Amino acid sequence: MNHTEKTLEFDKIKELWLNYAMTDAAKHQITEMTPCLKESQLKLWLKETTEAKQMIEKAGNPPLVSFLDIPQIIEIAEKEGCLTAEQLEKVGDALVAVKRLQDYLNQCKAYDFALAYYEENLTACNDLRETIRMQIRNGVVDDYATKLLQSIRSKLATEESKVREKAEQVMRTHKSYMSDNFATTRNGHMCVPVKKEYRHQIPGILIDKSSTGNTLFIEPTAVGKHYETIQNLKLDEENEEIRIRYELTGMFLSELPSFLQNVRTIEKLDFAFSKGKLSLAYDGIEPTINTDRKIRLTDARHPLMDKSISVPLQFQIGNGIRGVIITGPNTGGKTVSIKTVALNSLMAQCGLHVACKEADICMNSNYLCDIGDGQNLSENLSTFSSHLKNILGILDELTSESLVIMDELGSGTDPTEGMGIAIAVLERLKSSNALFLVTTHYPEVKHYAQKETAIINARMDFDKENLKPLYQLIIGEAGESCAFSIAKKLGMPDDMLHTAELAAYGNEFATQTQHQMSNKTIPKIQKQKTTSTEKQQALTHKFHIGDSVMIYPDKKIGIVCEPINEKGILRVQMPNEKIWINHKRVKLHVAATELYPEDYDFSILFDSVETRKMHHQMERKYVKDAVNVIDE
Repeated sequence: MNHTEKTLEFDKIKELWLNYAMTDAAKHQITEMTPCLKESQLKLWLKETTEAKQMIEKAGNPPLVSFLDIPQIIEIAEKEGCLTAEQLEKVGDALVAVKRLQDYLNQCKAYDFALAYYEENLTACNDLRETIRMQIRNGVVDDYATKLLQSIRSKLATEESKVREKAEQVMRTHKSYMSDNFATTRNGHMCVPVKKEYRHQIPGILIDKSSTGNTLFIEPTAVGKHYETIQNLKLDEENEEIRIRYELTGMFLSELPSFLQNVRTIEKLDFAFSKGKLSLAYDGIEPTINTDRKIRLTDARHPLMDKSISVPLQFQIGNGIRGVIITGPNTGGKTVSIKTVALNSLMAQCGLHVACKEADICMNSNYLCDIGDGQNLSENLSTFSSHLKNILGILDELTSESLVIMDELGSGTDPTEGMGIAIAVLERLKSSNALFLVTTHYPEVKHYAQKETAIINARMDFDKENLKPLYQLIIGEAGESCAFSIAKKLGMPDDMLHTAELAAYGNEFATQTQHQMSNKTIPKIQKQKTTSTEKQQALTHKFHIGDSVMIYPDKKIGIVCEPINEKGILRVQMPNEKIWINHKRVKLHVAATELYPEDYDFSILFDSVETRKMHHQMERKYVKDAVNVIDE
């Protein structure tokens, strides 16, 4: 799934999605998300996303918290440890968040959202919350937590004040003996800074000295009398603080089942609301889900693209159509189109909204993709080899409920052989009954799609005049590469274009093009517009049955067996097969009139012995099921 996620950019959707989750559990669920294969479950996921989005729109973002460090706090409490004041404060903050979330959900019940009734699974633990609020403040036990603690700290403050006063009095009395103007605390003792030479002038205990040894820090005798009292008060203070923390830890343990239920409920809500926030980010909508193997997208967008510049995509597959072959010029948006379809389908199957105006999407057993350069340097594979290896892997995983997308099928190798491989792959895809979207430049693949009932052509629209892709997918029409049009617009000299067309389509077509170029200075108003009927008549007389022709660019010889149709396609008998091919790639080699008598029976060339024998019998009598042996 990681390869597919990266190819379709679902990994980037997940990165964006993670930003909207607060709890570690929700983030883990997002990271591990895969398509749902159960219709009832998926519909519940989508309804949850829709309600979360609507609740945010009506009541604002929910007051969710991350519960950071809460698992460690629970573990300490369960092992009968004593929580610190800072840890207890985090428990209190979590319970405050629970109370705020309860209020938020109660407010949303007015809109009759099912998600709002998760409030009934939350318990604010009022006694514990209020006790923590009263006894813990700013990460420490508050002075007023108990009357005893208040009394101890009051006495302690009095004693410490007396100690400082005594020290300052000694300094004022013996000012000339001091190396500084203020008293300081060293190792828990209040000391005065005495010059070394006056050590014996100040009665008291030597506590410390400066790095140079010139200043001695002495605790005066008058100050030392209070030291023991202060230490005893501090011990009383510590014991009372520990007693209070143990008591609060015990209260927390008694409420632990409710607290754990709160955590699980908030993690569920966090995941649901992360989907709603993500939908708001790209203006998504809830798709309908079907099991009829069809996809219909109206005004679809790639969710990672700017909506203001993205051209909406209209797409439909199903109802007898299993495959869409998309053709058109490079940079025309073919790859973005197939990724948009697949990504929106994958998102829908993960319970997310889609970036569309309307969407009806089927469930797929898996998503199989071959997109991008594909060159694998680590395995020393070329672009073509890597693509082919990936395609063979896709065919191994293929089922009738797969969605397959392939970009530039058959590219990266000899055009003729690449075209053959492309059609072979399409045959396998078609026989599997999977849904598939394929982009290609091969004319033969377009013709293949025209003949197949379960496959349809599509093209990306392109403005030839301004050399601008229009990024509009038009289903039912085959596209063209527009390479010569683009080259001409970009300034390629006429002689170079003539050479290119000669190499591509042969001498006859190139001569016609060169003649058109020589007349390019004639004003448009003098040119007579040729009707489609006239064009068709001209094409019809270009080749005749029996003409020996050369196929470009491979320069293979064949014989015309069916003349040019209204789409400019003719059929040619090659050594082992009959192929359909565009007239532009065919050049007359030897006319039929020079090869065969006037009344020559061409069925000898094009029909099998069995077919000709059947035709002969049918001329004399009725032959049952004769249609079954007529050559294709």
